[in-house]
Amino acid sequence: VDAETVLADRIVGKPYLEFHLERSAMARYGISVEEVQRMIEVAIGGVTLTQTVEGRERYPVRVRYQRSLLDSLEGLQSVIIPTPSGAQIPLSQISDLRYTTGPQMIKSEDGQLTAYVTFGAAEGWAEVEVVEAVQAALQHQISASDWPAGVTYKIAGLYENQVRAMSKLKKILPVALFLVFLVLYFQFRSGWVTLIHFSGILVAWSGGFLMIWLYGQDWFLNFQVLGLSMRDLFGVAPINLSVAIWVGFLALFGIATDDGVIIGTYLEQQFDKDQPPSVAAIRQTTIEAGRRRVRPALMTVATTVLALIPVLTSQGRGSDIMKPMAIPTFGGMTIVVITIFVVPVLYSWMKELQLGRSTSRETELI
Repeated sequence: VDAETVLADRIVGKPYLEFHLERSAMARYGISVEEVQRMIEVAIGGVTLTQTVEGRERYPVRVRYQRSLLDSLEGLQSVIIPTPSGAQIPLSQISDLRYTTGPQMIKSEDGQLTAYVTFGAAEGWAEVEVVEAVQAALQHQISASDWPAGVTYKIAGLYENQVRAMSKLKKILPVALFLVFLVLYFQFRSGWVTLIHFSGILVAWSGGFLMIWLYGQDWFLNFQVLGLSMRDLFGVAPINLSVAIWVGFLALFGIATDDGVIIGTYLEQQFDKDQPPSVAAIRQTTIEAGRRRVRPALMTVATTVLALIPVLTSQGRGSDIMKPMAIPTFGGMTIVVITIFVVPVLYSWMKELQLGRSTSRETELI
């Protein structure tokens, strides 16, 4: 916890003036509690009798005791209370005035009195980690001392929003991956081919985490171009796994399979057309198809990466949210270029296995 950010509400310390009414004395004079409270309100707080109108302006006319008569406890005790018999008695004869200390401000939530303690995370620490450490320290203090009855604590604020968002992301991430798998399956109508193209998501995932790791290294982009520091331009600093980071991974999952689909679609077409009869022919067809789709795959990656550079270098409002979203996508799309080699190799391996199985069946039949 950053000690300079800790701010706690002062529970007590504000002076209060309390009127303790003596009901037996009030009964002797025939005065009700309502009458006494009304006189105290008029004398100290004042009461609005009428309103003056000056053009379009309105001013209330209030009546109360002079301020000089209420500056001391003796003056307050001398407030006159009329009785039904016509006599007028000082307030001190029917009440006891006391100065006490109380709360600075009365706050409540869910019907319970509440006091707030705000704090921020120290540099280099994630909010969730700090809050978990604070909770552990509080639990240790509670177990080591007598905790007052009826007193509880609850962590709120950004941490609460973070936990709520992470619980939703735990459900959204598997659903998003499953939908991507379904889209690939409907395209190729083969479970093995779908898994081959789905491997691009794993490659992109590793690239996103690799970029996050690089942002936490002191040597990464530690140079200048025309007197401009690249670390300052791209905002290089340690990054924690926040909600924005996972949203960036969600966006990455949707485009990570583009290169694999570009190459895989052409491979399907070439193999359906040529029907290579041997392992050498399968490998030759794979190489030819891969060569023809290298340029479209690189163009797909280049357009995405170049489009993210303005986001990574932004400095204006909202950049603190947009940058964490763009970093995993940038890293994933940079590394996902590997799929132009991975997908053809896996595809060729699958076709070779299929050719070997079909050859063994023919041999058995003979």
